[in-house]
Amino acid sequence: MRIVVIGAGYAGTFAANRLARKLKSAEITVVNPRPDFVERVRLHQQLAGTATAAAPLASMLRDGITSHVGTVDKIGNGSVVLDHGESVDFDYAFLAVGSTARPMRGTVPVGTWEGAEQARVALAALPAGGTVTVVGGGPTGIETAAEVAGVRPDVRVRLVGSPVAGCFSDGARRRARAGLERLRVDIVDDDVTEVAAGAGRFDGTVHLRSGTAFASDLTLWAIVAGVPDLAARSGLAVDPEGRAIVDECLRSVTDERIFAVGDCAAVPGARFACQSAEPQAAHAADTLVRLVEGREPEPYSLRYLAVCVSVGRRDAVVQFARRDDTLRRAYLGGRTAAVLKEVACRGARFGARTGTGV
Repeated sequence: MRIVVIGAGYAGTFAANRLARKLKSAEITVVNPRPDFVERVRLHQQLAGTATAAAPLASMLRDGITSHVGTVDKIGNGSVVLDHGESVDFDYAFLAVGSTARPMRGTVPVGTWEGAEQARVALAALPAGGTVTVVGGGPTGIETAAEVAGVRPDVRVRLVGSPVAGCFSDGARRRARAGLERLRVDIVDDDVTEVAAGAGRFDGTVHLRSGTAFASDLTLWAIVAGVPDLAARSGLAVDPEGRAIVDECLRSVTDERIFAVGDCAAVPGARFACQSAEPQAAHAADTLVRLVEGREPEPYSLRYLAVCVSVGRRDAVVQFARRDDTLRRAYLGGRTAAVLKEVACRGARFGARTGTGV
């Protein structure tokens, strides 16, 4: 049996390793645009220089899995076609290309590896007294602003969102904002409408919906939205956001040989997170095992626990959630929350590397 996994993020790497563990005779090929596994939950640390978010993909995959560095142009009819014309045939495929960023002109996207590296270089070159603007009041924006403020107390950091920390319950929102304020992050509850280019590559004037404008020496786009258009380009049924529409077992409704998992899959109620990606990857892999063994597949069921957001290296907010991801009032903050967040990050990496833990 030939299995091709497209994408080597949390979902793709987890699925490949779980399949290799459970289907010993399968030929598994992972196709990824770079030779590294990227911990997206650490990209804010990568840009700030407090951690490395990439590891060689070879160190993350089980023995026997073949990795191929390349970009997929199209998937379908039992074949994955790469951008330079080469093709890889499959009996089953796992679409796990994740999500992406659609940055406003004049900003640097921090939710991608390439953007985080651009931001790291630009931040290191920024002189004391400069201003960094982070656009996006959700978890990515909070973590980015806090990390930058922690390592560069000599620059002014603004976090712009509508509203900042709006993903939390009232108590957790106040706790997150208090943590940002302790790091001297300026909180601006507003929307950015335009970034007018300045004299350099990343500087400019940030215009807000309220009519306010201010100068920024480095503007970081911390909103992760949208997915690569591979599913749509391949003729698979997609939702309005371009995510592959799947059945209750996470198979494409267009082609049952193709599973879609992680951010690129249109799973009702799912949010962009490794907390979504790895359980979906586990379920899809187990579904294929059941099919191979002649058993009936079972439907996938969401199960969330919390939203974990770092506010610097020694602080975090853990917002507890119900199974369906609706928020509870309960939350944790401070060092205990920071430890839990770090444990969650390490657990996600361990799960991807072993295909276990879900």
